[in-house]
Amino acid sequence: MSTAHTIRILLALTAACAFLPGTAHATYSSDSDTGIERLDYIENQRRAERANRLTPEQEKLLADVAAMQKHLRHPVAADQPSPVAFEGDDLTYDERTGDFTAKGHVDIVQLEARRFQGDYVAGNTVRGDVSVPDRAHVLQLTEGTSRVTLDGYHINYNYQKHTGTMERADGKVGAYYMTGKRFEFYPDKIVVYDGTQTKCGAKNPDYHLSSEMAELYPGDRLILHNVKFWVKNKVIFSKKRHEVDVSHPMQNNFPRAGYDSDDGGWVEQRFEKDVAPHVTAAANLHVTTQRGWRSSYDLSWTNRHASAVLTYGVFEDGDNEWVKKMPSLSLGYGRRIGHSPITYNLYSEYGRWYGSGVHSNHFKYGISFARDTIKFHGYGLDLAAGYSVTRESYDHSRLQGLSASAFLTKQFDDRFAAYIGGVYSRSSKENALFSYNEEDYSKVFMGGLSYRLGERDRIAVGTKYAVEPRAWTDVDYYWFHDLHCSQIILRYRSKQNTWKIKWEFTPW
Repeated sequence: MSTAHTIRILLALTAACAFLPGTAHATYSSDSDTGIERLDYIENQRRAERANRLTPEQEKLLADVAAMQKHLRHPVAADQPSPVAFEGDDLTYDERTGDFTAKGHVDIVQLEARRFQGDYVAGNTVRGDVSVPDRAHVLQLTEGTSRVTLDGYHINYNYQKHTGTMERADGKVGAYYMTGKRFEFYPDKIVVYDGTQTKCGAKNPDYHLSSEMAELYPGDRLILHNVKFWVKNKVIFSKKRHEVDVSHPMQNNFPRAGYDSDDGGWVEQRFEKDVAPHVTAAANLHVTTQRGWRSSYDLSWTNRHASAVLTYGVFEDGDNEWVKKMPSLSLGYGRRIGHSPITYNLYSEYGRWYGSGVHSNHFKYGISFARDTIKFHGYGLDLAAGYSVTRESYDHSRLQGLSASAFLTKQFDDRFAAYIGGVYSRSSKENALFSYNEEDYSKVFMGGLSYRLGERDRIAVGTKYAVEPRAWTDVDYYWFHDLHCSQIILRYRSKQNTWKIKWEFTPW
């Protein structure tokens, strides 16, 4: 038995820490018909950068790991436990049994970028056990795993089996702030009981989810059981089961509000429920002060590359063109062509449409192709093309032809970015029965720019020019302002002299 005061040694010991997978990252999408969405990646990159920004203690951990690497006597084999620097005011270690204890400001740093801190730690290096009866702090920046910063109590962890428990824990996992009365760690998942989750970093978050049990799996998958959705201290709705992944962004579950020169004030809330494997029923409740209810409902099925959606209700595009589907069925199938950079999509939609006093059986089908972004000298070139056929029972019309688009985008620096491009479509408001989701004219050019004023403010301009009749049809101005856990987006359409203001939570 040996004892030392304020001693630092290297042990083949894995710290008791949480292996938590990443959670879904919802992407931002702008409301526009001038091509300004080409710059949405700026908003998404900024949010990702802010979510991934290292804290001072995370930077300190990386510096300590780099220092450990320099002092290793020999390389560490991949199949061997990662070395750990163990520091404490009073440390006891039995080389015969592997038992150890550490007291007073204990700090364990593992070479795999993990830190474990507490006032008292006990364990055994032979069995791989670590126990902390009181409060402990865990930090993880291990490559291939989610970043973890957790504070909790009563930790029991086996670093050989990668199993353990942690009581009354709270902190940040990936981009999410989480709490739980009990965390259970397994090699393939983490289970959290009576916990909460949010991306709002306020002490009293503007929104959060609570669940009786949450299961976190590798690959950005989170399953919540008996979950409630909260805005401040009010439950807005609850579900028996809620699953989150990359393709199922969470911000759809929280209300949005705004003002529109055409619709007046409005409030929107979406509700979803899984009714069968691969099948989801949803209600998008939307009410306005000037036009009343503008809601829609859908029943969707998705399985790998195929999808089917049955919809009913009112739909409005960024140009304030609307149509009522009563109902409509959409089918789709898309995938990459082999190992090429080209993706194709087969689609069709058939339904009873109503708009501008006209009822018609609307049938559209076609195929589209899109190429992965071509990057050169800091520019990004996006190309797409397709062919579609649209039939209407109202006037027995048949509209068919090609469509194509090309856009060039560049981010010049951290503040300034711009885009320019063109769109050709055989179908337009000039010859289509319904104006919803149609271009003003068949041949249009678009361009715009974005400039960041500071951490929380960005302005942008989006324009559209019609080749015939040689006129600017849209010149739109935007202001994006971040609040603590929500965002305000102001859009002024100068050619139409209309305003749009949108407020939404930002749970990304």
